[in-house]
Amino acid sequence: MTDMAILGAGVAIVCALGAGIGIGIAAEGAVDALARRPELESKIQSMFILGAGLTEATAIYGLVIAIILLFVK
Repeated sequence: MTDMAILGAGVAIVCALGAGIGIGIAAEGAVDALARRPELESKIQSMFILGAGLTEATAIYGLVIAIILLFVK
């Protein structure tokens, strides 16, 4: 395993940080929207879950890339 593969895996895992920040910002927006318009709870909740799932997918892609870099020669 080369040093560049380890460095690349570390960089690929950094995308999890971005996903965490993105989900946090989305949750903040959902709570703010619920505070302003509580009658739209089901619509806001479904949009938040969809957005959080798409954001979390980027973290999973980064994890897969990191595992590939570490275990494939």
